[in-house]
Amino acid sequence: MSVYPQVTERSINLTFHGIGEPPRPLDPGEASVWVSLETFSAVLDSVAERTDVGISFDDGNASDIERALPALRERGLRGTFFIVAGRLGTPHFLDEGDVRSLVAAGMEIGCHGMRHRAWRGLDARTLHEELVDAKAILEAVACQPITCAACPFGSYDRRVLGTLRRSGYHRVYTSDRGMSRTSSFVQARNSVGAGDGSDMLAQIAGLETPAHRAVGRRAKLIVKRWR
Repeated sequence: MSVYPQVTERSINLTFHGIGEPPRPLDPGEASVWVSLETFSAVLDSVAERTDVGISFDDGNASDIERALPALRERGLRGTFFIVAGRLGTPHFLDEGDVRSLVAAGMEIGCHGMRHRAWRGLDARTLHEELVDAKAILEAVACQPITCAACPFGSYDRRVLGTLRRSGYHRVYTSDRGMSRTSSFVQARNSVGAGDGSDMLAQIAGLETPAHRAVGRRAKLIVKRWR
């Protein structure tokens, strides 16, 4: 069963990366998507009673098990954790036991590739490693099917989407901001950053209005998905 809400036609997908004080040097640009525990808690409190918001986590940072899981359980929330298979067991990232603890707590595990590489433009062998080999590793660890994936750096195109479908994924999550239809194969997500506040959900919903702005945005996404 998917952890994303199915009771409304459109939903808002939020994604987190690191939570709290980073325990390692961050990659270029990564600092903008690390949030304080206070910010994380405030966002969870703001969506706890909503049925149209999905929560996910990228990269498999150790803060997923140390900070995210306790906060979700405290509020009765569920989330999807998109894990980089090749990072399992490395310092400051999740290990196999952590993944099994997330599964035992009712969380969903998704694939974020093998080595956190942008998927668009990869050769066939490397793309197979990112989408198929990584999926097999995570399935062996989680002891359950892995049916959703999140694109590192939001990088995808028609070829990537087709490979994901053929590889057994039911949904793929991007970094395209805005709302999504709950039935869509491609799901837009909204990264929560250190500067986001209580008006974040309203800002996301505002991407769909006025009507001419929404049409223009959707046209750009269509081009991106079919290039």
